Amino acid sequence: MGSISLRQVQKSYGQGAKAVKVIHGVDAEIADGEFIVIVGPSGCGKSTLLRMVAGLEEISSGEIAIGARVVNRLEPAERDIAMVFQNYALYPHMSVYDNMAYGLKIAKVPKAEIEQRVQKAARILELGMLLERKPRQLSGGQRQRVAMGRAIVRQPQVFLFDEPLSNLDAKLRAQTRLEIQKLHAELGVTSLFVTHDQVEAMTLAQRMIVMNAGRIEQIGTPEEVYLEPATTFVAGFIGNPPMNLLQGQAEGTRFTVEGVTLALPQPAPRTGPLLLGVRPEHALMRAGTENAWPLTVEMLEMLGAERLVYGRLGKAPFTLRIEGTLPPPRLGDTLALAVAAQHLHWFDAGTGVRVRPAAGTGPSA
Repeated sequence: MGSISLRQVQKSYGQGAKAVKVIHGVDAEIADGEFIVIVGPSGCGKSTLLRMVAGLEEISSGEIAIGARVVNRLEPAERDIAMVFQNYALYPHMSVYDNMAYGLKIAKVPKAEIEQRVQKAARILELGMLLERKPRQLSGGQRQRVAMGRAIVRQPQVFLFDEPLSNLDAKLRAQTRLEIQKLHAELGVTSLFVTHDQVEAMTLAQRMIVMNAGRIEQIGTPEEVYLEPATTFVAGFIGNPPMNLLQGQAEGTRFTVEGVTLALPQPAPRTGPLLLGVRPEHALMRAGTENAWPLTVEMLEMLGAERLVYGRLGKAPFTLRIEGTLPPPRLGDTLALAVAAQHLHWFDAGTGVRVRPAAGTGPSA
């Protein structure tokens, strides 16, 4: 069983009063066979957490279990994991076959079994025609596939990926994401994948762990994280462009923000200071102005299939996403916008935590 349990895992550097805590009591349960993506900005602790699972970093307190074993005191080689790094770390003087087989040879695996495992991995990753080549004869994407093949042949309980696509260009990243999805579908091995790229996170994850400053902000499927962000950090980090966040005063079906009062399709969850979140694609242009939100256009950005309209509601900045085939508004125009109740997201103005409506008031937040 390749399940992973993280129980109040903490990491500090240094001792006593000078200790710097970088991981603050992380709890997570990862089921056998799940593909989990840990995503967050640089410095949030995601790679440190992965390295603690791998045994490359000691934990300061808490417990990590892989399957039925607590692995806190086990060396990396004893944890039955395989890791794929951002740096391919291939032996330049060895062929692709020998790079993939080397760890098995060191472990004294029988030659026939090595052949069988390497050939199977080569088939899965479409490396069969490249087995005799040296790394210098391969593209970046091919080298990364070799690195993944070296992990596959070990047949571990858990795969750990530490930003493995960061060195690839955009096209190769997209291709390799598809290969990783196929790989997981075929092998079904529990996988932890670290990235700062939200596109990778959204496309690869069965569930996501969104981290910020050494803490977990939210765990959920990509759909849950996108449609119901737990905090303003998640709302602003997941989505491109990010969710619009408007700070103002709510009272019933009115929300006053930066010099303008917006009509709401249903009452706010409570009266007083709140943050209102709206994703750029969920604000729609309408013909009439009654109860519409007035957006003054300041800048346009053409992105092919879509167009981003940057403007202001009163003094508050707001981004609108429209189809690229629609006639573009002119700078200085005032657009009438409408937002459906289910697309309003409410957050506490002080803590940034999601505020849910009272029972029976609707699904909006």
